[in-house]
Amino acid sequence: MTIRTTTPNLLDNPPIPVQAKLAAAWTSLMFLVIYIDYFHLYQPGEIDVIRGGDIFEFDISGTLMTIFFVIIAIPALMVLLSMTLPARVNRATNLVVASLYIPIMVFNAAGASWDWAFYYAITIGVEVLILAFVLRAAWTWPRGVASPVTTAAGVYQEPLQTQHHA
Repeated sequence: MTIRTTTPNLLDNPPIPVQAKLAAAWTSLMFLVIYIDYFHLYQPGEIDVIRGGDIFEFDISGTLMTIFFVIIAIPALMVLLSMTLPARVNRATNLVVASLYIPIMVFNAAGASWDWAFYYAITIGVEVLILAFVLRAAWTWPRGVASPVTTAAGVYQEPLQTQHHA
């Protein structure tokens, strides 16, 4: 009698391109920003303050709305740019933008009361974790081997470095 042992079928886990990871992270950040802003409206009296013409310490104006739009448009554009920019520019852009957005996300707690400290700690904490992921993914972007042909031709896709087994 022969006893057969079978190994479980392992799910295939193909590598995910860095560009896709970055685009997914920026997309997640955008969803969070939208929902956090929406949930902010549930704070007692907040809609009345907005109807009174103020947001935080600022008068609602075309200039303020333009600033808010730019603050939100940049991460939205990062979804597209993360998938389309050449690797070197992509890496640098993600490092710079994610670094600049950490203080912007932290600023959202300005003026918050201690009653809402836990809410802001969690929401800002998750946003900062996503931005830390972007920084790590961009910083550790796999390197290719530059050849004289690709360097001279200015080709953006560099061949992957192959592993040599002895």
